[in-house]
Amino acid sequence: MSFGDGGPSRSPPAVRVPHNRTMRAVTVSEHGGPEVLRLTEQDRPRAGANQVVVEVAAAGVNFIDTYQRSGAYPVSLPYVVGSEGAGTVVDVGEDTTELATGDRVAWAMVPGSGACEYAAIPVDRAVPVPSGVDLSVAAAVMLQGMTAHYLVQSTHRAQPGQTALVHAAAGGVGLLLCQMLSGAGVRVIGTTSTQDKAERAQAAGAHDIVRYRAPDGETAGVDLVTEVRRLTDDHGVDVVYDGVGKATFDAGLEVLKPRGTMVLFGAASGPVPPLDPQTLNTAGSVFLTRPSLAHYLQDREELLWRASDVLTAVERGDLSVSIGATYELDRVADAHRDLESGTTSGKLLLLP
Repeated sequence: MSFGDGGPSRSPPAVRVPHNRTMRAVTVSEHGGPEVLRLTEQDRPRAGANQVVVEVAAAGVNFIDTYQRSGAYPVSLPYVVGSEGAGTVVDVGEDTTELATGDRVAWAMVPGSGACEYAAIPVDRAVPVPSGVDLSVAAAVMLQGMTAHYLVQSTHRAQPGQTALVHAAAGGVGLLLCQMLSGAGVRVIGTTSTQDKAERAQAAGAHDIVRYRAPDGETAGVDLVTEVRRLTDDHGVDVVYDGVGKATFDAGLEVLKPRGTMVLFGAASGPVPPLDPQTLNTAGSVFLTRPSLAHYLQDREELLWRASDVLTAVERGDLSVSIGATYELDRVADAHRDLESGTTSGKLLLLP
């Protein structure tokens, strides 16, 4: 299915939703822990020019939400939490012809569009959802699915015969990476913290598993290096996909082949300390990149390409999306705590 062919059939002309109604939304007025999240009542948004208003069916919970809440990523206060979701268009702005009421759409990286019952979405950020994909699944896969897509398709192009180390292989992005990489003929070595997570990663396509964290929670980086070297006959891996950061970064550099690539795309355990470039030479003239999804969505054409690939793979059954837990709006704080604890697997969703 292509999203560049005009999209789904059009609904009847828009019937505007009265704008004196209110909605529930989770807001942050001061930075801090999960306790600063507040369920508030606000006016429903109005569809401005080149916007649609969507009734939110499901919204993704992501680490960036916790970074913004804590103040690690500065945002203007107050703000509505979340930036990813899926739902049904209920109102369209003036001169909007690409979408109509009744259309099912998904989006990612739209600030203030997640933990709320209705959201105003720019038309150029809204992606049609195929009829065979549930809106909850679409919300669960947009940000993480397109992240895995650019990591495998663009940052380090997956090729048959390569070996990749995927940290946090049972996480939301990790499970998708395991599927995409193994599907491309790449041998995947995944790291997990528990046996249950190891089994999930293997079911997603990981060929080998390294338990990088002991049951008491202590990181065992030396054991990680030893085990990966053993699994690769001391050759190392072609690429490391690291969304964990501080706890795994140094070990990842040690297991790269000469001229291998370290792809650092997150910091779940904390930011990586400043690095002397000479370290990359010592590790074997390896490459280091710190990509982000925004730089791999340069225009609407690229957005539709990545989203279409991901959602079509889901519709065909080629890509499985794991939803780890769902939460009502009044339990957003629990969702943030669970995500930050490192004990979750798969995607966490809010159901407004």
